Amino acid sequence: MTEIVTTGADLPRLRELNSLSVVRALRDHPPSTVTELSQRTGLSRPAVDVIAQGLVTDGWASLLEPGASSAVGRPARRYQFRAGAGHVLGVDVGAHKILALLADLDGNIVHSVRHAVAADAGPGERLAELDEVITACLTEAGKAPSDIWAITAAVTGAVDATGRTSFFTPLPGWHSVDLTTHLSDRFACPILVENDCKLAALAERWKGAARDADDIVYLLAGMRTGAGLIIDGILRRGFGGAAGEIGALKQVRWLNAPAHLQNCPGVPDTVSPDDAAAWVFNAARQGDKAARTAVNRYVKDLAVGTAALVLTLDPQVVIFGGGFSRSADLMLDLLRRELQRLCLRTPEVRPSTLGADSVALGALKLSLNEVDDRLLSAGLSAPVAPRRR
Repeated sequence: MTEIVTTGADLPRLRELNSLSVVRALRDHPPSTVTELSQRTGLSRPAVDVIAQGLVTDGWASLLEPGASSAVGRPARRYQFRAGAGHVLGVDVGAHKILALLADLDGNIVHSVRHAVAADAGPGERLAELDEVITACLTEAGKAPSDIWAITAAVTGAVDATGRTSFFTPLPGWHSVDLTTHLSDRFACPILVENDCKLAALAERWKGAARDADDIVYLLAGMRTGAGLIIDGILRRGFGGAAGEIGALKQVRWLNAPAHLQNCPGVPDTVSPDDAAAWVFNAARQGDKAARTAVNRYVKDLAVGTAALVLTLDPQVVIFGGGFSRSADLMLDLLRRELQRLCLRTPEVRPSTLGADSVALGALKLSLNEVDDRLLSAGLSAPVAPRRR
Protein backbone atom coordinates (compact mmCIF):
# COMPACT_ATOMS: atom_id res chain seq x y z
CA MET A 1 0.00 0.00 0.00
CA THR A 2 1.32 3.44 -0.97
CA GLU A 3 1.62 5.82 1.95
CA ILE A 4 -0.10 9.16 1.49
CA VAL A 5 2.10 11.95 2.74
CA THR A 6 0.16 15.01 3.85
CA THR A 7 1.98 18.33 3.72
CA GLY A 8 1.06 21.50 5.56
CA ALA A 9 -0.40 22.93 2.36
CA ASP A 10 -2.64 19.88 2.01
CA LEU A 11 -4.20 20.11 5.46
CA PRO A 12 -6.73 22.89 4.71
CA ARG A 13 -7.91 21.01 1.65
CA LEU A 14 -8.14 17.78 3.65
CA ARG A 15 -10.29 19.51 6.26
CA GLU A 16 -12.47 20.91 3.48
CA LEU A 17 -12.91 17.47 1.90
CA ASN A 18 -13.82 15.97 5.27
CA SER A 19 -16.36 18.74 5.82
CA LEU A 20 -17.83 18.03 2.39
CA SER A 21 -18.09 14.36 3.33
CA VAL A 22 -20.11 15.22 6.42
CA VAL A 23 -22.36 17.57 4.42
CA ARG A 24 -23.01 14.75 1.95
CA ALA A 25 -23.85 12.48 4.86
CA LEU A 26 -26.35 15.04 6.18
CA ARG A 27 -28.01 15.70 2.81
CA ASP A 28 -31.22 13.75 2.20
CA HIS A 29 -31.07 12.09 5.63
CA PRO A 30 -33.05 12.67 8.81
CA PRO A 31 -31.27 14.34 11.74
CA SER A 32 -28.20 12.24 12.53
CA THR A 33 -25.94 11.57 15.49
CA VAL A 34 -22.15 11.83 15.37
CA THR A 35 -22.01 8.02 15.42
CA GLU A 36 -24.31 7.76 12.41
CA LEU A 37 -22.32 10.39 10.53
CA SER A 38 -19.10 8.58 11.38
CA GLN A 39 -20.50 5.35 9.96
CA ARG A 40 -21.60 7.05 6.72
CA THR A 41 -18.35 8.93 6.14
CA GLY A 42 -15.76 6.50 7.49
CA LEU A 43 -14.28 9.33 9.58
CA SER A 44 -13.59 8.92 13.27
CA ARG A 45 -16.17 10.05 15.80
CA PRO A 46 -13.92 12.75 17.27
CA ALA A 47 -13.22 14.13 13.80
CA VAL A 48 -16.91 14.14 12.89
CA ASP A 49 -17.77 15.79 16.19
CA VAL A 50 -15.40 18.68 15.50
CA ILE A 51 -16.49 19.01 11.86
CA ALA A 52 -20.19 18.96 12.69
CA GLN A 53 -19.75 21.71 15.28
CA GLY A 54 -17.87 23.73 12.67
CA LEU A 55 -20.67 23.24 10.15
CA VAL A 56 -23.14 24.58 12.70
CA THR A 57 -20.95 27.65 13.28
CA ASP A 58 -20.62 28.25 9.54
CA GLY A 59 -24.34 27.84 8.93
CA TRP A 60 -24.38 24.56 7.00
CA ALA A 61 -25.99 22.50 9.75
CA SER A 62 -28.34 22.87 12.68
CA LEU A 63 -27.93 21.24 16.08
CA LEU A 64 -30.95 19.56 17.59
CA GLU A 65 -30.49 19.43 21.33
CA PRO A 66 -31.56 16.13 22.93
CA GLY A 67 -34.94 16.06 24.62
CA ALA A 68 -35.56 15.05 28.20
CA SER A 69 -37.77 12.07 27.38
CA SER A 70 -35.07 9.41 27.61
CA ALA A 71 -35.10 7.59 30.92
CA VAL A 72 -31.72 5.89 30.51
CA GLY A 73 -28.45 7.63 29.75
CA ARG A 74 -27.83 10.92 28.03
CA PRO A 75 -29.56 11.30 24.65
CA ALA A 76 -27.24 11.97 21.74
CA ARG A 77 -27.21 15.31 19.96
CA ARG A 78 -28.37 15.24 16.38
CA TYR A 79 -27.32 17.34 13.42
CA GLN A 80 -29.29 18.15 10.30
CA PHE A 81 -28.48 19.87 7.04
CA ARG A 82 -29.68 23.47 7.13
CA ALA A 83 -31.93 23.39 4.10
CA GLY A 84 -33.01 26.98 4.62
CA ALA A 85 -29.48 28.24 4.01
CA GLY A 86 -30.42 28.80 0.39
CA HIS A 87 -33.28 28.50 -2.07
CA VAL A 88 -33.81 27.50 -5.68
CA LEU A 89 -36.39 28.33 -8.32
CA GLY A 90 -38.07 26.10 -10.88
CA VAL A 91 -40.12 27.90 -13.53
CA ASP A 92 -42.41 26.40 -16.16
CA VAL A 93 -42.78 28.78 -19.10
CA GLY A 94 -45.67 27.04 -20.84
CA ALA A 95 -48.01 27.85 -23.69
CA HIS A 96 -50.93 28.67 -21.38
CA LYS A 97 -49.34 29.32 -17.99
CA ILE A 98 -46.21 30.39 -16.16
CA LEU A 99 -45.61 28.58 -12.88
CA ALA A 100 -42.81 29.34 -10.43
CA LEU A 101 -41.92 27.08 -7.51
CA LEU A 102 -39.58 28.25 -4.75
CA ALA A 103 -37.93 25.55 -2.63
CA ASP A 104 -35.29 25.20 0.04
CA LEU A 105 -32.15 23.10 -0.49
CA ASP A 106 -34.00 19.93 0.49
CA GLY A 107 -36.58 20.51 -2.23
CA ASN A 108 -39.36 21.50 0.17
CA ILE A 109 -41.63 23.94 -1.65
CA VAL A 110 -41.81 27.24 0.19
CA HIS A 111 -44.06 29.17 -2.19
CA SER A 112 -45.59 28.99 -5.66
CA VAL A 113 -47.16 31.45 -8.06
CA ARG A 114 -49.08 30.61 -11.23
CA HIS A 115 -50.30 33.07 -13.87
CA ALA A 116 -52.23 32.34 -17.05
CA VAL A 117 -50.75 33.56 -20.33
CA ALA A 118 -52.29 33.63 -23.79
CA ALA A 119 -51.06 30.93 -26.18
CA ASP A 120 -50.49 33.57 -28.87
CA ALA A 121 -48.53 35.91 -26.56
CA GLY A 122 -45.38 37.26 -28.14
CA PRO A 123 -41.92 37.06 -26.54
CA GLY A 124 -42.17 40.48 -24.89
CA GLU A 125 -45.53 39.78 -23.28
CA ARG A 126 -44.48 36.29 -22.13
CA LEU A 127 -41.20 37.56 -20.65
CA ALA A 128 -43.03 40.38 -18.83
CA GLU A 129 -45.43 37.83 -17.33
CA LEU A 130 -42.47 35.64 -16.36
CA ASP A 131 -40.86 38.57 -14.55
CA GLU A 132 -44.11 39.28 -12.70
CA VAL A 133 -44.46 35.66 -11.60
CA ILE A 134 -40.89 35.47 -10.31
CA THR A 135 -41.17 38.82 -8.53
CA ALA A 136 -44.42 37.79 -6.86
CA CYS A 137 -42.98 34.43 -5.81
CA LEU A 138 -39.92 36.00 -4.18
CA THR A 139 -41.76 38.94 -2.61
CA GLU A 140 -44.55 36.85 -1.11
CA ALA A 141 -41.97 34.44 0.33
CA GLY A 142 -39.85 37.29 1.73
CA LYS A 143 -36.84 36.45 -0.43
CA ALA A 144 -34.49 38.53 -2.56
CA PRO A 145 -32.68 37.57 -5.78
CA SER A 146 -29.49 37.16 -3.73
CA ASP A 147 -31.20 34.36 -1.74
CA ILE A 148 -31.58 32.22 -4.88
CA TRP A 149 -28.82 29.67 -5.49
CA ALA A 150 -29.96 28.35 -8.87
CA ILE A 151 -32.78 28.84 -11.37
CA THR A 152 -34.04 26.41 -14.00
CA ALA A 153 -36.56 27.57 -16.57
CA ALA A 154 -38.51 24.97 -18.53
CA VAL A 155 -39.56 25.85 -22.07
CA THR A 156 -41.37 24.09 -24.88
CA GLY A 157 -39.11 22.84 -27.65
CA ALA A 158 -35.64 21.34 -27.90
CA VAL A 159 -33.08 23.46 -26.05
CA ASP A 160 -29.56 23.81 -27.44
CA ALA A 161 -26.34 24.41 -25.52
CA THR A 162 -26.97 28.17 -25.36
CA GLY A 163 -30.40 27.73 -23.76
CA ARG A 164 -32.27 28.70 -26.91
CA THR A 165 -35.03 26.81 -28.69
CA SER A 166 -33.33 27.16 -32.06
CA PHE A 167 -34.81 23.98 -33.60
CA PHE A 168 -38.53 24.35 -32.97
CA THR A 169 -40.93 25.79 -30.44
CA PRO A 170 -44.70 26.39 -30.60
CA LEU A 171 -44.28 29.55 -28.50
CA PRO A 172 -44.60 32.48 -30.93
CA GLY A 173 -41.24 34.11 -31.61
CA TRP A 174 -39.57 32.27 -28.76
CA HIS A 175 -36.67 30.98 -30.88
CA SER A 176 -35.25 34.54 -30.71
CA VAL A 177 -35.36 34.69 -26.88
CA ASP A 178 -32.15 34.45 -24.86
CA LEU A 179 -33.74 33.53 -21.54
CA THR A 180 -30.43 33.03 -19.73
CA THR A 181 -29.33 36.59 -20.50
CA HIS A 182 -32.77 37.93 -19.62
CA LEU A 183 -32.72 36.35 -16.17
CA SER A 184 -29.08 37.19 -15.54
CA ASP A 185 -30.01 40.87 -15.35
CA ARG A 186 -31.61 40.06 -11.98
CA PHE A 187 -29.80 36.95 -10.76
CA ALA A 188 -26.11 36.21 -10.38
CA CYS A 189 -26.64 32.51 -9.59
CA PRO A 190 -26.46 29.66 -12.15
CA ILE A 191 -29.32 29.85 -14.66
CA LEU A 192 -30.36 26.75 -16.59
CA VAL A 193 -32.86 26.42 -19.43
CA GLU A 194 -34.21 22.98 -20.36
CA ASN A 195 -36.96 21.29 -22.34
CA ASP A 196 -40.23 20.69 -20.51
CA CYS A 197 -40.54 16.98 -21.39
CA LYS A 198 -37.06 16.24 -20.11
CA LEU A 199 -37.76 18.04 -16.85
CA ALA A 200 -41.07 16.23 -16.39
CA ALA A 201 -39.17 12.94 -16.71
CA LEU A 202 -36.73 14.13 -14.04
CA ALA A 203 -39.62 15.02 -11.76
CA GLU A 204 -41.27 11.61 -12.14
CA ARG A 205 -38.06 9.91 -11.05
CA TRP A 206 -37.63 12.33 -8.15
CA LYS A 207 -41.13 12.52 -6.69
CA GLY A 208 -43.49 10.75 -9.07
CA ALA A 209 -44.37 7.39 -10.56
CA ALA A 210 -40.83 6.37 -11.59
CA ARG A 211 -38.95 6.62 -8.29
CA ASP A 212 -37.95 2.95 -8.50
CA ALA A 213 -36.64 3.14 -12.08
CA ASP A 214 -33.36 4.13 -13.74
CA ASP A 215 -34.51 3.62 -17.34
CA ILE A 216 -37.56 5.71 -18.17
CA VAL A 217 -39.44 6.96 -21.19
CA TYR A 218 -41.70 9.85 -20.24
CA LEU A 219 -44.54 10.65 -22.66
CA LEU A 220 -46.00 14.13 -22.68
CA ALA A 221 -49.44 13.48 -24.13
CA GLY A 222 -51.51 16.52 -24.97
CA MET A 223 -52.20 18.81 -27.88
CA ARG A 224 -48.43 18.54 -28.33
CA THR A 225 -46.68 15.19 -27.96
CA GLY A 226 -43.12 14.84 -26.69
CA ALA A 227 -40.80 12.56 -24.75
CA GLY A 228 -38.14 12.76 -22.07
CA LEU A 229 -35.55 10.04 -21.59
CA ILE A 230 -33.69 8.88 -18.48
CA ILE A 231 -31.14 6.14 -19.09
CA ASP A 232 -29.04 4.58 -16.30
CA GLY A 233 -30.50 7.19 -13.96
CA ILE A 234 -29.23 10.11 -16.06
CA LEU A 235 -31.37 12.60 -17.95
CA ARG A 236 -30.31 12.35 -21.58
CA ARG A 237 -30.17 15.52 -23.67
CA GLY A 238 -28.27 14.26 -26.70
CA PHE A 239 -25.47 16.13 -28.46
CA GLY A 240 -27.61 19.11 -29.42
CA GLY A 241 -30.38 18.85 -26.82
CA ALA A 242 -32.84 17.13 -29.17
CA ALA A 243 -32.87 13.63 -27.63
CA GLY A 244 -36.40 12.23 -27.54
CA GLU A 245 -37.75 14.52 -30.27
CA ILE A 246 -38.95 11.51 -32.25
CA GLY A 247 -42.20 13.29 -33.02
CA ALA A 248 -40.38 15.34 -35.64
CA LEU A 249 -40.42 12.21 -37.82
CA LYS A 250 -43.80 12.31 -39.56
CA GLN A 251 -43.89 8.54 -39.97
CA VAL A 252 -44.37 8.02 -36.22
CA ARG A 253 -47.68 9.92 -36.49
CA TRP A 254 -47.29 12.05 -33.38
CA LEU A 255 -47.69 15.37 -35.18
CA ASN A 256 -51.25 14.68 -36.28
CA ALA A 257 -52.40 12.34 -33.48
CA PRO A 258 -54.38 15.00 -31.55
CA ALA A 259 -56.37 15.75 -34.70
CA HIS A 260 -58.35 12.54 -34.11
CA LEU A 261 -59.73 14.19 -30.97
CA GLN A 262 -60.17 17.68 -32.36
CA ASN A 263 -62.03 16.42 -35.45
CA CYS A 264 -64.19 13.87 -33.69
CA PRO A 265 -67.76 13.84 -35.10
CA GLY A 266 -70.25 15.25 -32.65
CA VAL A 267 -68.04 17.85 -30.95
CA PRO A 268 -70.28 20.92 -30.57
CA ASP A 269 -69.33 24.06 -32.48
CA THR A 270 -69.29 25.93 -29.17
CA VAL A 271 -66.33 23.84 -27.95
CA SER A 272 -62.96 25.43 -28.74
CA PRO A 273 -60.20 23.34 -30.39
CA ASP A 274 -58.24 23.42 -27.10
CA ASP A 275 -61.22 21.97 -25.21
CA ALA A 276 -62.26 19.41 -27.83
CA ALA A 277 -60.13 16.62 -26.36
CA ALA A 278 -61.71 17.02 -22.91
CA TRP A 279 -65.18 16.84 -24.51
CA VAL A 280 -64.21 13.67 -26.41
CA PHE A 281 -62.80 11.99 -23.30
CA ASN A 282 -65.99 12.71 -21.36
CA ALA A 283 -68.15 11.47 -24.21
CA ALA A 284 -66.05 8.29 -24.49
CA ARG A 285 -66.63 7.56 -20.80
CA GLN A 286 -70.35 7.83 -21.42
CA GLY A 287 -70.15 5.29 -24.22
CA ASP A 288 -70.26 7.58 -27.25
CA LYS A 289 -69.15 5.40 -30.18
CA ALA A 290 -67.53 8.17 -32.24
CA ALA A 291 -65.64 9.45 -29.20
CA ARG A 292 -64.36 5.97 -28.37
CA THR A 293 -63.19 5.54 -31.97
CA ALA A 294 -61.35 8.88 -31.82
CA VAL A 295 -59.60 7.89 -28.57
CA ASN A 296 -58.59 4.51 -30.04
CA ARG A 297 -57.14 6.16 -33.14
CA TYR A 298 -55.27 8.70 -31.03
CA VAL A 299 -53.71 5.97 -28.88
CA LYS A 300 -52.73 3.90 -31.94
CA ASP A 301 -50.82 6.87 -33.32
CA LEU A 302 -49.27 7.63 -29.95
CA ALA A 303 -48.12 4.00 -29.68
CA VAL A 304 -46.08 4.14 -32.91
CA GLY A 305 -43.55 6.66 -31.61
CA THR A 306 -43.64 5.16 -28.15
CA ALA A 307 -42.82 1.73 -29.55
CA ALA A 308 -39.89 3.18 -31.49
CA LEU A 309 -38.47 4.60 -28.25
CA VAL A 310 -39.14 1.36 -26.35
CA LEU A 311 -37.44 -0.75 -29.01
CA THR A 312 -34.44 1.59 -29.05
CA LEU A 313 -33.99 2.07 -25.30
CA ASP A 314 -35.69 -0.92 -23.63
CA PRO A 315 -36.86 1.14 -20.62
CA GLN A 316 -38.11 -0.32 -17.37
CA VAL A 317 -41.15 1.93 -17.37
CA VAL A 318 -43.11 4.27 -19.63
CA ILE A 319 -44.74 7.19 -17.81
CA PHE A 320 -47.91 8.55 -19.39
CA GLY A 321 -47.95 12.26 -18.56
CA GLY A 322 -49.04 15.61 -19.93
CA GLY A 323 -52.50 17.13 -20.00
CA PHE A 324 -54.14 14.00 -21.40
CA SER A 325 -52.87 11.91 -18.49
CA ARG A 326 -55.95 13.09 -16.58
CA SER A 327 -57.80 10.66 -18.85
CA ALA A 328 -55.31 7.81 -18.42
CA ASP A 329 -58.19 5.59 -17.32
CA LEU A 330 -59.38 5.60 -20.94
CA MET A 331 -56.03 5.12 -22.62
CA LEU A 332 -53.52 3.10 -20.59
CA ASP A 333 -54.95 -0.32 -21.37
CA LEU A 334 -55.16 0.60 -25.06
CA LEU A 335 -51.57 1.81 -25.04
CA ARG A 336 -50.35 -1.33 -23.27
CA ARG A 337 -52.06 -3.56 -25.84
CA GLU A 338 -50.55 -1.62 -28.73
CA LEU A 339 -47.06 -1.80 -27.22
CA GLN A 340 -47.45 -5.54 -26.67
CA ARG A 341 -48.29 -5.86 -30.35
CA LEU A 342 -45.39 -3.68 -31.56
CA CYS A 343 -42.54 -4.36 -29.11
CA LEU A 344 -40.29 -7.32 -28.31
CA ARG A 345 -40.56 -6.59 -24.59
CA THR A 346 -43.29 -4.43 -23.15
CA PRO A 347 -42.29 -2.19 -20.25
CA GLU A 348 -44.65 -1.31 -17.46
CA VAL A 349 -46.86 1.65 -18.38
CA ARG A 350 -47.82 3.95 -15.51
CA PRO A 351 -49.80 7.20 -15.30
CA SER A 352 -48.06 10.32 -14.06
CA THR A 353 -48.80 11.19 -10.44
CA LEU A 354 -47.58 14.80 -10.56
CA GLY A 355 -50.14 16.44 -12.80
CA ALA A 356 -49.67 19.98 -14.03
CA ASP A 357 -46.76 20.68 -11.65
CA SER A 358 -44.46 18.01 -13.09
CA VAL A 359 -42.45 20.33 -15.35
CA ALA A 360 -41.83 22.94 -12.66
CA LEU A 361 -40.90 20.20 -10.17
CA GLY A 362 -38.37 18.85 -12.66
CA ALA A 363 -36.97 22.35 -13.01
CA LEU A 364 -36.58 22.49 -9.22
CA LYS A 365 -34.73 19.19 -9.25
CA LEU A 366 -32.32 20.33 -11.93
CA SER A 367 -31.64 23.47 -9.89
CA LEU A 368 -30.95 21.35 -6.82
CA ASN A 369 -28.63 19.11 -8.85
CA GLU A 370 -26.73 22.18 -10.00
CA VAL A 371 -26.39 23.42 -6.42
CA ASP A 372 -25.12 20.03 -5.26
CA ASP A 373 -22.62 19.86 -8.12
CA ARG A 374 -21.18 23.18 -7.07
CA LEU A 375 -21.67 22.81 -3.32
CA LEU A 376 -19.89 19.48 -3.16
CA SER A 377 -16.95 20.64 -5.26
CA ALA A 378 -16.37 24.02 -3.65
CA GLY A 379 -15.25 25.45 -0.35
CA LEU A 380 -17.43 25.50 2.75
CA SER A 381 -16.65 28.70 4.57
CA ALA A 382 -20.26 29.83 4.97
CA PRO A 383 -23.45 29.37 2.96
CA VAL A 384 -23.46 31.69 0.00
CA ALA A 385 -25.25 31.53 -3.33
CA PRO A 386 -23.01 30.09 -6.04
CA ARG A 387 -22.20 32.39 -8.94
CA ARG A 388 -22.34 31.61 -12.63
CA ARG A 389 -19.14 30.23 -14.05
